[in-house]
Amino acid sequence: MAVATRKTPARRFLRRPDAAIIIGAVSVFVVFAVMNPVIWFSFFNIRNITSFTAILGLVAIGEALLILCREIDVSVGSVYGVVGIAFVSFEPGLGVTVALVAALLIGAAIGLLNGILVVRFGLSSLIVTLGALLFYRGLIYLTTGGTVRSFTSETESHPIVQLFGGNWLLGLENGFWWFLVTVGLFTYLLTRRRYGNQLLAIGGSSPSAASRGVRVSTVKLLAFVICSFMAGFAGIVTLANEPRTNVNIGDGLELQVIAAAVIGGVLLTGGRGTVIGAAFGAFFLVAVRSELVAMGAPADFYISFVGFILVAAAILNISIQRRLGGVRVA
Repeated sequence: MAVATRKTPARRFLRRPDAAIIIGAVSVFVVFAVMNPVIWFSFFNIRNITSFTAILGLVAIGEALLILCREIDVSVGSVYGVVGIAFVSFEPGLGVTVALVAALLIGAAIGLLNGILVVRFGLSSLIVTLGALLFYRGLIYLTTGGTVRSFTSETESHPIVQLFGGNWLLGLENGFWWFLVTVGLFTYLLTRRRYGNQLLAIGGSSPSAASRGVRVSTVKLLAFVICSFMAGFAGIVTLANEPRTNVNIGDGLELQVIAAAVIGGVLLTGGRGTVIGAAFGAFFLVAVRSELVAMGAPADFYISFVGFILVAAAILNISIQRRLGGVRVA
């Protein structure tokens, strides 16, 4: 007679796709706090880490949802730049409110176009978004002539700009609180709403999901729109907080975003992952970068670290899933 194995709380936790990054993020926090408590717990450091985590995390959340349904968007860095610069550029003629809406609509439209090319024409999402990455980065240079204006002091004090870029609570940037709200919202979407179940089902097996009545094309199309919208929203938050920028804004961001999602336990093969994991992945990368800067490490070393930790996290995540759940990873 077979005896059922009791699943302890620890075992249930380790079966979570984001278990490794939660443990890793807590470990990083403790290690850095012990190594350099004065700097680590300084308000300046806390404010920087929460601010940069919010920006990277907002984009990573959208990317994670797309990866969950076996697609990817490598254009988010350019979309982040296009929407942010559009917000600043449109403001003198349209006003803050209309410029904000118009810029966000541009981000959503880019995602819609990417999605149509993928789901309607059967093109690879990697190829489509790689082309978009280059096209929109070139468009930034073409339309700005290499120079981006800044907000006036009057615009900086506008209530809507302050809503996204102010520091109303505990002295931390409002973008961080928007980030926490977004984590909660999309966690609810992924775990409690039909759309989240459909994303995971498509990532597990698209034909199987379709046979159960899931409109695969529609679900993926919306995921592309959400991904680009979130990248654009992060650009808005960035420019509202720091209204002086240049044409290189967002350059290389896509690599860190994908790394944050994968480090956070989102499988590139789709079907498994959490929004919370992507958020912790963003914190992990930002915290390590902050500490490397404090230690005086060369700036280029961070990129090498991201590459190493990305591969290591992917291997660790696959190993954990195979050992504890027999989860399909290919």
